[in-house]
Amino acid sequence: MANTNDLDGVVPLAEALSDPTRRGILTVLAREGYAYPGSLAALLGVRATALSHHLRALRRAGLVVAIKEGRWQRQELSSPDLRAALRDLADDQEVEGLFLHGLTGQRATVQPQHAPSRIPSTHPHHQPRDLTREQRDAFRRTATLSRLAKNAALAGKGPAPVHPVNTPRYQPERLMHSPVATHGLRSLSLFSGGGGLDLGFERAGYEHVASYELLQDAANTLTKAHPEWQVYGGDAGDVNNVRWSQWKGKVDVLHGGPPCQPFSNAGRQKGVLDPRDGWPAYLRAVRAVRPLAFVAENVPALVSKKFTDYVEQLITGPLGRDYTIYQLLLRGEDFGVPQKRRRVVWVGFRRKRDAARFIPPTPTHAWVEPGQSAPADLRHTMGVREALGLPDIGFDCLSPTIRSTLTGPRHTTSILNSTAAQRTFAKLQVWPNGVAADREHARAFVAANKHFRLSVPDVALLQGFPQDWPFQGATYMQLGQIGNAVPPPIAYSVALSVAATLA
Repeated sequence: MANTNDLDGVVPLAEALSDPTRRGILTVLAREGYAYPGSLAALLGVRATALSHHLRALRRAGLVVAIKEGRWQRQELSSPDLRAALRDLADDQEVEGLFLHGLTGQRATVQPQHAPSRIPSTHPHHQPRDLTREQRDAFRRTATLSRLAKNAALAGKGPAPVHPVNTPRYQPERLMHSPVATHGLRSLSLFSGGGGLDLGFERAGYEHVASYELLQDAANTLTKAHPEWQVYGGDAGDVNNVRWSQWKGKVDVLHGGPPCQPFSNAGRQKGVLDPRDGWPAYLRAVRAVRPLAFVAENVPALVSKKFTDYVEQLITGPLGRDYTIYQLLLRGEDFGVPQKRRRVVWVGFRRKRDAARFIPPTPTHAWVEPGQSAPADLRHTMGVREALGLPDIGFDCLSPTIRSTLTGPRHTTSILNSTAAQRTFAKLQVWPNGVAADREHARAFVAANKHFRLSVPDVALLQGFPQDWPFQGATYMQLGQIGNAVPPPIAYSVALSVAATLA
């Protein structure tokens, strides 16, 4: 991109390109070199008064200049470098058509065709999105501008920070008190990830036996959090290659969440046809270890009609021969988590007398609209802004479901799961794209719309992790561990119910 060392204009340019009309004006000027207001208004389909407003904003931002020509004002970009930068955001051969249509939102005159990604991927589970060349270029321009704006902010050349470093009010660790009496139960963890279940069971007083996790960065998180734990990561953490009989007689409760991608909408719901399906390995472990109880969790989609046969034939059917099984559907906000998070949990007991005593966990919290009171026997679940310690703006709500960021050949640092989630965060005035590694970096990297930018510790809190839980790896990897995890307060409540049954 031209003039990349001059970072002072990156943020105003990014802000301008985020508005469809201003994007269109800059596109025309980059293509034609100059234009008059009348022709711009007709081409972009906007009123003259509205166009005048946008042109004034672009001039104030230093991106456009007006040159008097008699009765007319010719509009030009402020410098040749800016024009070169804009043209570099699209391939030269596209400037005449695709660049204009892609930026202004006008309908292309030719039938769009899907274009392959430029990012090579040999990952067996990557499924490229079907995007047109126009759409791929739009994503590329957005990524380029975002990267430049971030570099400008980190170099101290971005706009002045508009938010102080936040001090959260939500402290998940206070929801998970260790039992007064030690029950002595031992737990073994499969598909451990960043430690949602492991943390919940540890806080509920269980003795940690071992954790198995394929992603080495996630295994490093567990080791960093508890150096005394026995953690198997990488190839050693592959549950498909473990001799589980070594743990027979040494484990009271086996817990884990096989990968949810085979059953989630984001994972294309291929079920048994998806090679990531971890349920066969989970069943093999339970049969070999023969714990007094097992706990398994997954996405609610797994108990939808589509997967009824799968659950009966490959989960509850085989395990039900030796265990009495309870199926639970739990919600994060019922246990103090400031997020709309649903998980299906199966709890199985080998001894019938234990199963007869089991009492499923009951809600400890309730989410109510601001200004209303929670039921007398329940505590208040905080909304996003209250949990993060942000100022009151007259609106607060639960966070939409936080997604995993471990997708595709180019991983993301956005926690968005849908356009509806985008709208919710916009109402919250929270920027969930490009999550920063820490709060200082989030404060320095001002979002184009000036909304509060999230950091990894903030996202961890919204998932129910203590903000000092030491996630390891690159930012996208840390966010992936968070998004894939069971909220620890849910795990804690289930672990307490199982302990009360077995103790």
